[in-house]
Amino acid sequence: MSDAAQPTAAEVRAAAEAVKTALDRHLAAVERRSGEEDPAVYDAFNELAAAAEAYDELLYDRYDEVTPFEIPGEDTLPPYTGPEEPSALSVLIRRDYAVAEPQRLMAQARRVEAADGEGPGVEASNTVHGALGLLFGEFEPDEIASRHKEFGLEEGDSTLWVTAADESADPGEWLEAPFEEADPERVVCRFDVSAVFDEELDDDIDDIDDADDDGDEDDDGDLPELDEDLDTNLDTDTDTDTDEDDEDSAGEPARLEADR
Repeated sequence: MSDAAQPTAAEVRAAAEAVKTALDRHLAAVERRSGEEDPAVYDAFNELAAAAEAYDELLYDRYDEVTPFEIPGEDTLPPYTGPEEPSALSVLIRRDYAVAEPQRLMAQARRVEAADGEGPGVEASNTVHGALGLLFGEFEPDEIASRHKEFGLEEGDSTLWVTAADESADPGEWLEAPFEEADPERVVCRFDVSAVFDEELDDDIDDIDDADDDGDEDDDGDLPELDEDLDTNLDTDTDTDTDEDDEDSAGEPARLEADR
């Protein structure tokens, strides 16, 4: 960054003061909170996060320094403010893909063309853009999601939002801008899929494995004691059974003699 574009020391100082003010407001909102999902606390949280992020950027640009704070991302929804008994709903879906194998993608598009009886000279399948149009026009999005590897695609993040509405939209009302009115405060529920969650799961599994490794010595140390107990029990049972058998064997001839 050039010197001319760098923020001034006064701008950095002002950003620091803004963080202090936002911090006080956040604490005051928390102290006055009316419930677990108090909108005032949510707003104060966002203001504090924005102020801290702005200060961090200016501090780095001016002094090449950073703060020790990590600004959390938007991983939670704001409090629900939609109707308690929705009479209509919208389902918003986003799925990201990477075109991992363009040749496979275009080969699948050519199969679609052949099955549809398109003659030679149709070149839609000869480009990635055209192949995508053919495949998404032929298959339902859910089928592509379940067979994405066959189409040379690699899954990215995906999310599904179920949003509540007061009434159903008129036909064609929102088609020009279908995602413009996605209101997070009217989301009834959402479902996210991301490799980030897989990484967190892997980390948890690694932690469990490490804990198991730490306990191996103790587990091994218990084995000899267990073996001794088993040997003792087996010996005791064997001796008892043998004695009982001997007594029974000794008593049988006497009874036979008496019968005679």
